[in-house]
Amino acid sequence: MKLKAEEQAMLDGKYGPGTQLAMKVLVAIGEAYDAPYMVPVTRTHVALSNQEADLWFAERLAEGGAYCRVRPTVNPSFNWKQCEAFTHVEAEDLSIVKRTHAAYTKLGAIMTYDCTPYLERNVPRFGEIISFSESSATPFVNSVYGARTNREAAQSALCSAVTGVTPYYGYLLDENRAGDVLVHVEADMEDDFDYQMLGYFAPRKTGFGVPVFEGLKNPSKEALMNLGAQLNTGGNVALYHIVGFTPEAPTREAAFQGKKPKKEVTITRADLETMRKELTAPGGKIDFALYGCPHFTIDQVTTIAEMVKGKKLAVPMFIMTSSLTKNLAEKMGYEKIIREAGGWIIDDTCMDQPCWKFLYGKRGITDSPKCAYYTKRRQMDFVLAPLKDSVEAALAGKY
Repeated sequence: MKLKAEEQAMLDGKYGPGTQLAMKVLVAIGEAYDAPYMVPVTRTHVALSNQEADLWFAERLAEGGAYCRVRPTVNPSFNWKQCEAFTHVEAEDLSIVKRTHAAYTKLGAIMTYDCTPYLERNVPRFGEIISFSESSATPFVNSVYGARTNREAAQSALCSAVTGVTPYYGYLLDENRAGDVLVHVEADMEDDFDYQMLGYFAPRKTGFGVPVFEGLKNPSKEALMNLGAQLNTGGNVALYHIVGFTPEAPTREAAFQGKKPKKEVTITRADLETMRKELTAPGGKIDFALYGCPHFTIDQVTTIAEMVKGKKLAVPMFIMTSSLTKNLAEKMGYEKIIREAGGWIIDDTCMDQPCWKFLYGKRGITDSPKCAYYTKRRQMDFVLAPLKDSVEAALAGKY
């Protein structure tokens, strides 16, 4: 790769071993993808995880004197003070949380602990070159905003935050952002839950290419969150287009940059129902309800609050949000309503954190295939259902 003088200085260790390691990682990635040079980034987001490999790398950078030139927002950790209200927090888990917080703070990260930064604190503009990791964030910023990022790992995004640059390859190039597969959506998309199923199912027919959807009408922000999160979970898809809706697809021709689709596929209501049957655990008795993968918006919290107001949940309910959304819920009285019903709004955490150990081996209900996918390794089974249906199930204790 051709490096500028400042980039070469970082690689040579003139800014310390932490920055040197970060640049070594980026140069290796660039060489693997035949990137000719680095380009500056203006925003970064790191999918912090509280897991040992993530912590090892962050501590190594911090101990080497690295500091973020482009300060990243970060993914959820777990809010141990809130979690102690309903579960015991083990000393080992608390230790790794505190060490992770210390390492990322030392690196200069902005400790948002939110997996939907693209809605609140880290919103890019069209064409902006950024470095984002996180499986709902990359498709949203690429597709809905028309910003440009590759599907970064937590480590590569952190390296870009430290150095301020990223290798010029992949979705940063115009030609790689063209659609590959035309997807005719013939299913009636009745609610945001249908976009969950569409996202998880589509890669079966489109493969790892860039899908271009036709037939979708004015999806909500929650629907777009769901679509991207499931596309990336079910098929590593970090960019999609919706004809007449997303900024790089005002027309079908624009979405494909004047070329013909490599193939065309059709997705029907039967496809979505088949996908749901494959993903969901059987109905029946449930032990809990868990939401917020990706983090719930204030509109989704409102829906739940209106449904449980003055009622009692038959099973515990946990709603994961950003701290801003929880603050809004408190101001608007929703948090009190949900708490009185027997539920909790938990900010700064996610379902892939050790605070949920007390749910291992139990059956829950959720509206998120991503939530169900990541918790399989935790021996947690989930019934998948639309949000309102699942809230009714939590009130009844069964689905």
